[in-house]
Amino acid sequence: MTTKRLLVVFGLFLIPIALLAQPKMPSISEMRWGRDYNLHVKLSNDTNYVMDVRALHHTGELSFDTDSEAATYYPVSLDEEFINHIKNRKLDSERHQTIDSIQPTTRPTTLWSALHGTLGGGYVHFVNCLVYALESNHLRLSDPIMRRPETKWKPKPTTQSYKRTRKWQYYVPYDQKQAQREYKLRKREGDLRDLQGIPENFLALFLNTNQKQYERLRAEGRKMQIAQIDLVRLLLGAKYLGIDQIEFIQQRVTSSVLLYSVSNLPSVIIFDDYKAAVAMTLDKTGYKIDYIVFQDQNTLSGEEYESRYQMIEAIIETINEANEKVFRKRLSSYYGS
Repeated sequence: MTTKRLLVVFGLFLIPIALLAQPKMPSISEMRWGRDYNLHVKLSNDTNYVMDVRALHHTGELSFDTDSEAATYYPVSLDEEFINHIKNRKLDSERHQTIDSIQPTTRPTTLWSALHGTLGGGYVHFVNCLVYALESNHLRLSDPIMRRPETKWKPKPTTQSYKRTRKWQYYVPYDQKQAQREYKLRKREGDLRDLQGIPENFLALFLNTNQKQYERLRAEGRKMQIAQIDLVRLLLGAKYLGIDQIEFIQQRVTSSVLLYSVSNLPSVIIFDDYKAAVAMTLDKTGYKIDYIVFQDQNTLSGEEYESRYQMIEAIIETINEANEKVFRKRLSSYYGS
């Protein structure tokens, strides 16, 4: 074994140590309802937060159908075990490819296959990790590699994709006018498969925001809204991406997950029908409950408390089953694996 190969192998063994040295994500040690729509959360590292219930995600009426063709998406944090799973998966892949470089590697040809190969999980993982990468600026649609090369070449005969994208500066429709035009064309043609499972509020924000308003949101630092709009733009351009752009996005999304901020606040969903605040994360199998507190907890009997708790657990289990069914039925057949 050469000196260079020894250094590479030694370096690979050092990577897990660096990853394990990262601080552990704090867990919720206490959560309680306060007055005036406040939710008080205390973490295991003794930090305290007060959340405005009105600003949190609300479930509304809870009716979930496992035969539905729509995925249920909650904007929740990534579970620490899920992040460690991706770290180990990435390290195993790097070690395998570096030490045994004779084996051929297959380059992903779709955005879904690239990210699913790294992240695993279903569609909610795909959406959640893309949104986080965009919101944290690890991934920017205006990065140089995303810019289309200037050329006077055009195919003969002229293809439909060339007609659609010839005025795009980037591999995705980066201007709102271009993006909304592409959306309307795809909708008219019944070809919105790339947007399957995207939350309705993301699409509504995208469709109701012009370029001037988009620039204003960016200037105001509204990262969440910008990320939601950019997600729709990215998926509208997904089938026009080249392999280099797909691999670039894969690398940026994976990096953003590996560097996931431990200072993120817990994700709390308000289950209005049960007067409950539920702290949830997303792990390898889907949504996971971390903590539940009821608004009228002090007046609940033990039986009523247990009954509501089990109902919410059953709802989360049903959501995970429905999401998995949507993932297998529609997405895996479209994107491939």
